[in-house]
Amino acid sequence: MTNSGGSTEQAFQKSYWVAGKENGRRLDSRILEERIQQAVAEGHRALEVEAFGQHGIGGRLWRAGDEPVKVVVHGSPGQRLGSMGFPNTQIEALGPASDDVGWLNAGAEIVVHGNAGNGVANAMAQGKVFIAGNIGARGMTMTKHNPRFDPPELWVLGSAGDYFAEFMAGGIAVICGYNPQNAENVLGYRPCVGMVGGKIFFRGPHGGYSRTDAKSIPLSDDDWHWLAKNLQVFLERIGRSELFPQFADRAVWQLLKARMPSEKRAGPRRAMGDFRKDIWDGELGRGGLIGDLTDLDRSPVPVITTGALRRFVPVWENRKYAAPCEAACPTGIPVHERWRLIREGRVDEAVDLALAYTPFPATICGYLCPNLCMQSCTRRSFNMAPVDVTQLGRASLKASLPELPPLSGRRVAVVGGGPAGLSVAWQLRRAGHEAVVYDRESTLGGKISSVIPKTRIPEGVAEAELERIRKVLPHVHLQQDVTREDLEQLKADFDFVVIATGAQKPRLLPVPGKERLIPAGDFLKESKAGKAKVGTRVVVIGAGNVGCDVATEAHRLGAEEITLIDIQEPASFGRERKGAEAAGAHFLWPVFTKAVTSKGVELTSGETIPADTVIVAIGDAPDLEFLPETVETDRGFIVVDENGRTSDPKIFAVGDVVRLGLLTDAVGAGRRAALAIDDLLSGRRPTRESRKIIDVSRVKLEYFDPRNLRFEGLEQCAGECASCGSCRDCGICIAICPNAAISKKENGSGDFEMVVDDDRCIGCGFCAGACPCGIWDLVENEPLG
Repeated sequence: MTNSGGSTEQAFQKSYWVAGKENGRRLDSRILEERIQQAVAEGHRALEVEAFGQHGIGGRLWRAGDEPVKVVVHGSPGQRLGSMGFPNTQIEALGPASDDVGWLNAGAEIVVHGNAGNGVANAMAQGKVFIAGNIGARGMTMTKHNPRFDPPELWVLGSAGDYFAEFMAGGIAVICGYNPQNAENVLGYRPCVGMVGGKIFFRGPHGGYSRTDAKSIPLSDDDWHWLAKNLQVFLERIGRSELFPQFADRAVWQLLKARMPSEKRAGPRRAMGDFRKDIWDGELGRGGLIGDLTDLDRSPVPVITTGALRRFVPVWENRKYAAPCEAACPTGIPVHERWRLIREGRVDEAVDLALAYTPFPATICGYLCPNLCMQSCTRRSFNMAPVDVTQLGRASLKASLPELPPLSGRRVAVVGGGPAGLSVAWQLRRAGHEAVVYDRESTLGGKISSVIPKTRIPEGVAEAELERIRKVLPHVHLQQDVTREDLEQLKADFDFVVIATGAQKPRLLPVPGKERLIPAGDFLKESKAGKAKVGTRVVVIGAGNVGCDVATEAHRLGAEEITLIDIQEPASFGRERKGAEAAGAHFLWPVFTKAVTSKGVELTSGETIPADTVIVAIGDAPDLEFLPETVETDRGFIVVDENGRTSDPKIFAVGDVVRLGLLTDAVGAGRRAALAIDDLLSGRRPTRESRKIIDVSRVKLEYFDPRNLRFEGLEQCAGECASCGSCRDCGICIAICPNAAISKKENGSGDFEMVVDDDRCIGCGFCAGACPCGIWDLVENEPLG
């Protein structure tokens, strides 16, 4: 033992002694705790404490962080040994201990080499308590179990005192019955009263338990394997490994388990009148507490009603509301539905489902999209990491080609082979209509093929999805520059025409030297084709996401000093912003360009930023010269209704020709337009899909571990999805209903619903309060008459 300081490594090798007396006088519990906390703060991780009845030894050693701390207690610890102990703490008392060992334990392992007093493991939530003797009254009371963590455990070599497991709400207790304080009753008087959760393994005779709250069940193979394995750990911790052969007989062990609420209601219940006559009046005399004051009729008036008299009724609103992820996705992909399929082991169906909404599930969802679904994930509202949808997106590269219906004979011309145009054409062919694509470029894909840097997406991903598109859309005409006359002819030859030509006219600054500016789109095309060159110093005017892509590519091509300037706080975010920052780009704002010279960019402040190359990335505008006069425009963009239809009833427009946006915005607009066109071709009035987004306060995330910041594999992602607004069939509502009023009804088609027995339901709202997915709502009952 040493009293000296030293490194953490030294502290593991040498114990730090903390004395419970000073100058012959016992230290107060508060002073001793302060000295223990100070020792941990100084880096000591192995402590020996000389105790003289001080309370709370070994609790709340949070200053150690995640590093393990061991506390050995000599002498006589007072009450609450290890109370509120942390998961990093191991406490060992070399003799007996007083009351409330492990009170409110939050993860510590506590070993007592002797008997322990009353209240052992009282309200414990995590951790393990090992007792090498007997315990007093009210052990394992009011324990709890958060399903995100391992259940709390209490191990007792001997027996339990009275009122054991009173109001136990979770965890596992093991009573070995070795040299018990009462050889005829190892569980004490009235155990398990009010027990609502957890298990109790015990060995030896007992004097009964609350059969209303607990039941005896056979040990399953899993139960026995768990018990046998952990018995060895317990006996090793208390130094009694030689007892294992004596305890290793499965036949002598019994198991108690808490009853479910529905089980407690299954048997006949005592009528209130009988209770008043037999119990209440029997104990207090006729009239009860006020029998000497009045002889009025005091017959009980029921206050808990069912059926039509309930004030509130529960309503099962499965799939009534859209999940936040689905509502945020411009393409409307039901992400939570895909995770449900994966939870059910139907991975192929989950992957294929994306193709009903987008022809680019891997390219865009997996790599290029800023993942608005993840940004809107309910988990983020509770400061938890969102489920990683990119893993599901990337897995969609293996999606199977959808089965296509026969052609209807109706034809639609799509001008533009980028994400918006291909989305329209893809959805139209899935609906049975022929879509013919016209594009001025030599390859399909628009910006995906020509502009997006290769560093943003692995080689071959986009090409694989374009190849899948070509199989669905055989009629593609490339290098076709459509004129106004061509468009009029398309209107005559096809049922509808969709304009999806994007925004390709670069916006330039009206400043001296603007001829020196290189448009961002031109630079990115040249760079992707391997033809672009930059000098040592590059200035990018415009610090949005496109500007960040330019900066990343400039760095790849050898630029050493890259500056992005903007007149306002940069709007860039996500992967693009991170890529530019990783490339060492410097952001400067708010600044205003006065001129572009041979030396660089001259600002209105008089400063000149040196540059060999200046690239402008302040946006693009559509080229609409080919439009007929029947199509209305506004400030350089085509005007459309909510379905993408223009002022010309035969022409639709989608994507950047309508409004600049993300790739996923373009895909979503294409899908909505295709649905409207399909309705018109089928003689229906176009309708928009509309579901209100679920109120995230209805979703309960207490069932998930907030420590999960990264997810490994699709299965873990699926398990962490809260399935907002869509029932996961977890059965919590059935289990928690106090009157067993909820049951599951199969509909015969593989679907189901939860139904409420109005004659049993009291409108308490437990189902709505506990539902993880926010399916149940509690609404006011309609008044009678």
